[in-house]
Amino acid sequence: MYVLFLLFQILGAVILGFGIWILADKTSFIAVLQMSSPSLKTGAYILIGVGALTMLMGFLGCLGAVNEIRCLLGLYFTCLMIILITQVAAGLVIYFQKETLKEELSHIVEDLIENYNPLNEDKKNLQEVWDYVQIQITCCGWTGAKDWEDNEIIINKSMTEYPCSCSNRTEDLAEGRGFCRLDDAVNGTAAYTDWPVHGQGCMDGVEQWLKDNLGVILGVCTGVAVIELLGMILSISLCKNIHSEDYTKVPKS
Repeated sequence: MYVLFLLFQILGAVILGFGIWILADKTSFIAVLQMSSPSLKTGAYILIGVGALTMLMGFLGCLGAVNEIRCLLGLYFTCLMIILITQVAAGLVIYFQKETLKEELSHIVEDLIENYNPLNEDKKNLQEVWDYVQIQITCCGWTGAKDWEDNEIIINKSMTEYPCSCSNRTEDLAEGRGFCRLDDAVNGTAAYTDWPVHGQGCMDGVEQWLKDNLGVILGVCTGVAVIELLGMILSISLCKNIHSEDYTKVPKS
């Protein structure tokens, strides 16, 4: 019985840690989103709140079960039901708004690429994260290398420079960030098709990652929902088995 309440403590800690990771992470695609999109930051704070609440509920549920306090068990059941309904609602919103979210993400990345400038210290962290994403996913641009044609610096260089993090050459990847120069440009001009870069856009890479890990994501979500349902069933069962005269029972100091 108490193992289930302990699981909620652990579950709350995991959710809390995930929210903190989203805010603190500076070396993955999540960082691009949280630096550019206020909605993701809001979501991270919500995760932190839900995690803290889940941990508190686990403690209250355990306290209510040990001391047979019906009001605490009732509060535990109610909060679990609210959390479960909120999670289902959030999942439905994400599912039905996925095209809108995808479009918002496209605008964020397109703006980042268009204004990418290694000398801009204000956006240095965000740009380094995007370089990291392109290197790790082995991709270039959002839909493809053509996206980089809109970058002001590359335009001014007559397309004879390209982002080093897009390159499929080891010597360019050693640079890691900024722009590399195309050595064999004809008449001082070039096109994105002349660049030694990856052909896949990062959008395809991210979508492929989600497809590859969809089973794990769904499994985790299902597991969390099952644990919450078991907690609700357990709390309501304990609440019914407690005699009415024990309603005001409080823990001894």
